[in-house]
Amino acid sequence: MAPSRGGASSARKGTGGSKKSMKNAKQEKVMVSSKSDIPLELQQRTLDIFKATFRNELSTDVSATLQKIKQHLYNREFSLAFGCEEYLRVYCARWSPSRALGYLQVLSETVQDHLDLEQDDVEERSEDGANASFKKLIRATCLGAGGGAEIAGFVAHLQQINSSVSDEKKSRLDLTIVDIADWSPIVRSLRETIIQPPNLSAYASGALKANNVAFAAPESFACRFHQSDLLQMDFAQLQRLLQAVDLVTLMFTLNELYSTSLAQTQRFLLQLGNCLKAGALFLVVDSPGNYSTIQLNGKEKRYPMQWLLDHTLLPDPALGSNERTWEKLVSDESRWFRLPEGLKYPIALENMRYQIHLYRKL
Repeated sequence: MAPSRGGASSARKGTGGSKKSMKNAKQEKVMVSSKSDIPLELQQRTLDIFKATFRNELSTDVSATLQKIKQHLYNREFSLAFGCEEYLRVYCARWSPSRALGYLQVLSETVQDHLDLEQDDVEERSEDGANASFKKLIRATCLGAGGGAEIAGFVAHLQQINSSVSDEKKSRLDLTIVDIADWSPIVRSLRETIIQPPNLSAYASGALKANNVAFAAPESFACRFHQSDLLQMDFAQLQRLLQAVDLVTLMFTLNELYSTSLAQTQRFLLQLGNCLKAGALFLVVDSPGNYSTIQLNGKEKRYPMQWLLDHTLLPDPALGSNERTWEKLVSDESRWFRLPEGLKYPIALENMRYQIHLYRKL
């Protein structure tokens, strides 16, 4: 979620919801059932990342700032909506937490079964001086992902897969975030929260203090930010970012790219296929029912985003093109992530409806 040509478009579609100010809102239980197998405790700890990182924003009245951000997004004034750190922090506190949980579900229930990770067998030195061994390395690049939801979702997914294996079989995560706006302060803040134990009250019990650990160990999670306009990147720039990755994500960004320039977006998607290694995955998540208008023979016609995506990535043999670059693994025009009952966050959060498409590079 970041600006057009780097991905915060969906912010515009997802800025509805509660009109309560952050200052006056009480912690709430979202009374919606979920069939997910993701532990509730893991989802709550994911929300706690945002609660801790944006404590000030969540404890003061920022309703006026929220309205300004909404208006800028509605007017497609992305450079204004994401032009200062104050706006970035308020945006993340309000709209990224529920997205992070939705992305956790997508990674856990759809993507993980298709990931074919190479053996890592790397030892990293932990902060206490001990050696930590990791069996596999997840390399992922998230395009248009400045809003922090991908960071929290990926780290939560890492904790989920590592919780079910022995220490010598654990994975580590190498994550690159790309966006047109400068989200580097947010990326740094979120990572600091993730790798440090939560702050406890001076009156916390000894048992609670003894079990107070960071959400992820620093040696298990590398994260870097790269500011760039996706539609203006040349092949060499894109290749440096993508040539070694196992997974590329484009969350609530593709439709904005199409809206900006159909031709440039098609060029970008074709370059993407040329940059990735065989076996790498490309995940697209966006609002359901998105259409883009294009001109054919001087006449405008609206096409579903999914059709445009497949038209670019999956050549039609009937048109004389038999060379295949991608294999389509998953496609669903409408899914729901529903917040489970019992989660607590200072403001109300929303469920997430989305379309999903997953491809593998051949």
